[in-house]
Amino acid sequence: MKRFLSVFLALAMIACVVAGFAGCSKSGKDDEVVPYSSSKGDTTVKTVADLDKVKDANKIVVGITDYEPIDYKVKGSDEWVGFDADLVRAVADKMGIKVEFVVINWDNKFIELNSGTIDCIWNGMTVSDSVKKNCDISDAYAGNSQVVVMKKDVLSKYKDKDAVKAANLTIAVEKGSAGEAEAKKLSNNVVSLSAQSDALKEVKSGTADEGTDFSNLGYSISLTTEEYAAGFRKGSDLTAEVNRILAELKTDGTMDKLSEKYGVNLAK
Repeated sequence: MKRFLSVFLALAMIACVVAGFAGCSKSGKDDEVVPYSSSKGDTTVKTVADLDKVKDANKIVVGITDYEPIDYKVKGSDEWVGFDADLVRAVADKMGIKVEFVVINWDNKFIELNSGTIDCIWNGMTVSDSVKKNCDISDAYAGNSQVVVMKKDVLSKYKDKDAVKAANLTIAVEKGSAGEAEAKKLSNNVVSLSAQSDALKEVKSGTADEGTDFSNLGYSISLTTEEYAAGFRKGSDLTAEVNRILAELKTDGTMDKLSEKYGVNLAK
């Protein structure tokens, strides 16, 4: 059986570890911006009236992936919950509209956004140069770090990045995540999977068919620190409106309550 590590975005309450990685990465597709243009072919970014669009539709369509504790479903329920899911609902409530969650291929998130399939990307998206190039972003609302997740019984064996590199372990990551690039710095054996939960399952058992009890996992190696933000189309007037509401939710204590509930660190 292969030994897997998982590099993924560890939130404050997570204490999971296995031989393997699960996280967020960038791909060539993410660097291909689809610019807005006028009828005259002008490619200059202009104000995009997404605020009127979502209010007219009485909903904001949010692109997500299954990523606990950010966006996930409790067993037996069809409702999306999590830090981001609850936060975007709180924002939508302030706007007087509903939220529609759409599961997307994270590797194609900017294509989905610019094609109009979704109104925003709100799923623990790491702020990076690539993200800033491809979309407008909200103010950072959560802080995080990339960690190496492995089984607790091997934590003492892999205490630093050098130990992982020397072993050239197989690392499972979420395709299109920030952790993918970090994983490739540590090993030549990186397996990119469609969801972070799949990467953790690989770490847990070496297969993707096990349950989701990750109590035997933990981490000891932190790779990077980062911040999360929501993404909107270039020039979208939704960005300023969401930032205004996020500031309100921070002041009234809503974000503090969500932070405590889901164990997610707020951005400083």
